[in-house]
Formats: sequence, structure tokens, C-alpha cells
Amino acid sequence: MFVGLVGSLMVAIAVSGGSAQAESDIEAPRVTAALQQGRAAELGIGIRRNLLLAVALYCEAGTMGSPEGFYRVGRVLASAPGPLRNPAMANAYLALAARLGHHEALRHYDSRVSNAVIGDECGVYGSGAGGSRFDLDGYLAGQSPTKQKIALLIRNAARQYNVDPRLALAIAIAESNLDATAVSPRNAQGVMQLIPATQERFGVTRPFDPEHNVRGALAYLRWLDKRFAGDWRLIVAAYNSGEGAVERYSGVPPFAETQQYVRRVLHFSGFAPREKG
Repeated sequence: MFVGLVGSLMVAIAVSGGSAQAESDIEAPRVTAALQQGRAAELGIGIRRNLLLAVALYCEAGTMGSPEGFYRVGRVLASAPGPLRNPAMANAYLALAARLGHHEALRHYDSRVSNAVIGDECGVYGSGAGGSRFDLDGYLAGQSPTKQKIALLIRNAARQYNVDPRLALAIAIAESNLDATAVSPRNAQGVMQLIPATQERFGVTRPFDPEHNVRGALAYLRWLDKRFAGDWRLIVAAYNSGEGAVERYSGVPPFAETQQYVRRVLHFSGFAPREKG
């Protein structure tokens, strides 16, 4: 299982266009966002310190192709207090990060401890972190003034488009962490990571202008809201994988990336099952 995970991640890194280096500035925007959000949870920046949430976010960055994400998982598990501390699992993630090219990982590796076998630990950590409500306002308050200004733009525009501001903000922080200059390996652009086809569809001519990008994304979200009768899970899944995929599978598609994305966005938004957006 461990070897298979390494192989699949090598493929993921190749597809994303990233190299097996640790610096987050070469990561895809969603990966960089997850690393930044994990750091906020680990250090208590804007939100209450939550190591379980930090591990979940770092792990998700890793599964998106980031050696740095797996390195941080191993580092936290090696030193965390209480039941989260797991030296054998820490070793497994550090070894994985090293195999993927992270040069610092082996400095934290404990050769006195055997490696655990990595299964679906990201899902396990994510489930545990989901038990606590994410402090969206606190998180945004810990961001730079530029990002806070973009968050205010999203809040105001969301009300104009009759889209729940929490949903719009959660998508923005999951996609780019409010980075107006972000570009993905698939050429998704700007704060809300709109691909060129979606830009054309909703009249976005300046994708790196936050207002143009946000308004295009909100027009799309309003369209998705009507298409999927306000079901936040389906709206978020369609934003990630396309409305065609959601309709083809009559629900959230069985793609690991999409399921992970839906879980992360809904957690950031404070979604509860009874809510419709």
C-alpha cells in the first residue's frame, strides 16, 4: 500500500506540473492554499490552534502532489502532544516525503521506530477535524490587508448575486487562499480559479482583476445553485469537477480530489447537513 501511494503521488506531481521540491511557491494554488491554512491551524493564526485540522490540511496538500504537505504531516505527528502523537505514522509520512524529493524530511525521521502503513489517514484526520466548526471570520482576520479587502469584496458581491457569502468565501480560500494572481497548471486563474471556458461563459475579460473574477465566479455559483436546487454538496462538487460529472453520477462524483475538495469547502463554510445555502 505504501509503495502504491508513492507511485500514484509521483503521477499526481507529474500531472500537476510540479517538481518534488519543498518550496510552497512552486505548488499549485489549491496546494499552496491548503499548506497556508494548515499553518494557520498549526500555529493558531487567526483561528484557535488545532493540530488535528492542521494535519488534515497538510495531508490533503500531500495527496494533491505536495512533498511539503507530507513532510509537515510527519513533523506534526512526530511532536504533537497527547493521542495525536504517532511516531510510527510520522515516520511513514516523512519517508514518503523523502521519496518524493523533500530534502528535510529525513532530519525528523526516527530510525528507532518502525514505519506504520499508510492507508486512508487523510480521511481519518479530516473526519476528526470536521467535528469542530471552522472559524471563518477569525481565519480571514488573520490574513493580510490585501486578502481581507478581497474577502470583503466577495461578501458584498455574494449578497448581490444571492449566493451565501460563507460558501463563496470557502471556495475562494480553498481555491487560492484569496490570491488574485494565482494560476493553476490547468490555467485556472485568479481568486476563484476560473478556467478560460468559464471566463468566456460568464463574461470575465480580466481574470486577474479580483472584482471581475469574483463576479464571474458568483454568476456561475448562482447558476449552479439553481441547477442543483441549493444543495451545497452538489454545487461545490460541480464547481470542482463540472456540472456534467455531478449529473452523470447523480451526486458527488467518486473522484478522490472532488470528494476531498467538497469536504474541505464545506468545513470552511461551516456547512451543516440541514443547510441549503
